[in-house]
Amino acid sequence: MAFFQTPPELGNQFTEDPLLQSYLERVLPEEMRGEISPGLRDLGELAGGDLYRQNVAERLDEPKLVTWDAWGKRVDHIELTPLWKRAARIAAEEGLIATAYERAHGASSRVHQMAKVYLFCESTAVYTCPLAMTDGAAKTLTAMGNKMLLDRALPRLTSRDPDRMWTSGQWMTERTGGSDVAISETVARADEDGHRLYGTKWFTSATTSQMALTLARPDGNAPGGGGLALFYVETRHEDGRLREGILVNRLKDKLGTRMVPTAELTLDGVRATAVSGTKDGIKNITPMLAVTRTWNAVCAVAGMRRAIALARDYSVRRVAFGAKLADKPLHADTLAALEAEYQGAFLLAFRVVELLGREEDKSASEEEHSLLRLLTPLAKLTTGKQAVAVASEALEAFGGAGYVEDTGLPRLLRDAQVLPIWEGTTNVLSLDVLRALARGGSLDVLEHEAARATANAPAALARPAAAAHDALAHAKAWIARARDLGLDAVESGARRFALTLGRATELALLVEHATFCLSRGDGRSAAAARQLARQGVDLIVEDADLTDARILSRG
Repeated sequence: MAFFQTPPELGNQFTEDPLLQSYLERVLPEEMRGEISPGLRDLGELAGGDLYRQNVAERLDEPKLVTWDAWGKRVDHIELTPLWKRAARIAAEEGLIATAYERAHGASSRVHQMAKVYLFCESTAVYTCPLAMTDGAAKTLTAMGNKMLLDRALPRLTSRDPDRMWTSGQWMTERTGGSDVAISETVARADEDGHRLYGTKWFTSATTSQMALTLARPDGNAPGGGGLALFYVETRHEDGRLREGILVNRLKDKLGTRMVPTAELTLDGVRATAVSGTKDGIKNITPMLAVTRTWNAVCAVAGMRRAIALARDYSVRRVAFGAKLADKPLHADTLAALEAEYQGAFLLAFRVVELLGREEDKSASEEEHSLLRLLTPLAKLTTGKQAVAVASEALEAFGGAGYVEDTGLPRLLRDAQVLPIWEGTTNVLSLDVLRALARGGSLDVLEHEAARATANAPAALARPAAAAHDALAHAKAWIARARDLGLDAVESGARRFALTLGRATELALLVEHATFCLSRGDGRSAAAARQLARQGVDLIVEDADLTDARILSRG
């Protein structure tokens, strides 16, 4: 009989996730867990079952742009895929945005929300993209306090009714670039109805959303970031037609996130409303970025979890050289390395989620506010890099099958690659960390966090705890010395510095979680902590040579 390899399968993504289970046990009250667990269990079953199978079966489906109707009228209609249409309804019904704003569980509502997002993410072809921007828009409008816009948009952004819920776009990137938004070219011209916008938005993800927040420079404003203002745009009429003044030039042909309808737009007089005055737009989008970067980190962790789950299941189905892959010491070591990266990343991402919930609940201390400001970019940049590395290794664990598109596996890597890019690249966020420190931020909050997390570590976790503290101390000493060498020396090491901070904090948080698990007889996270320490968390190079870097960068 001919041999046919059995493909990997997924089970219930909630009940079969020991890290998620133990984390929720540690951070949530028992009564709350009893209330939310049935819903998480149902979502986990959907994510590992029917929704996952649809995701694989429809992997070739992509949104389509219809520019003209049959009679020559320009319509710029984007037809979404069946999976995305289904995901939109599930997202509303599950309250993937609403949960955070209803605050039924106070400061823990964000943990509940992001546990849902974590389960939902990988089976919906990145429908989390518009959801992240929707959450960011809701947060921004709430922070800005514009009553008219709050009354108009917030009930729709946070609705559980699929026929009423809106999603929001985030139109920041122009031809001049995405990271340096201060040089945006879009202009805002005042008229009797508010403002009208003119310009080109080079990347607009989730262009089918009903509204967007965007930056533009009001006529007469000074150049630079201070002269930009944040505007609210309703993109569609009630019947779904695109509003006048918005032209969809084309859909972007991307490496991954192929179901996300990312478009290039021309704004030709679309009506817009200033969210909070006619300047300080970059400052006013800060609440949005804090939320979308948190979503990015949680989705990075979800991608790692999915890749490892599939690779682990395959390892017990695939026989090579007379034994299952799972029984091969080298393969086991490979999977262990991935698991350690994932566990550290998970705990860092969800620590940010915890702090965000406390901030919104107004129960955060001043130190927790400072910690949140520093950890948010660190979590995004660290987990984004880990997600790509884990996806790459996981594909290799399947051999040639990991490189064949119709297995659905290559999409894990293609979709992961966007995570270090959007919402701020690794380099941009590393510089943001330096700027935060230059504005009076301190690494003391990270050292205090590590001390808190490792305070009760048993002897079995002494080495990982020490590795986390040593890396943070090294980073603190390096930044003090590097400042004496000048700006170029600091900037050249910013990425290694930031990743060291992120990885060291991951390790400390992993020690904390492992300590809890050991008290319940579970040694898996302790093994992960020791493994992550062996893999290294201190990436700082003391003798980095700027001259060598310049020579090599220029070929």
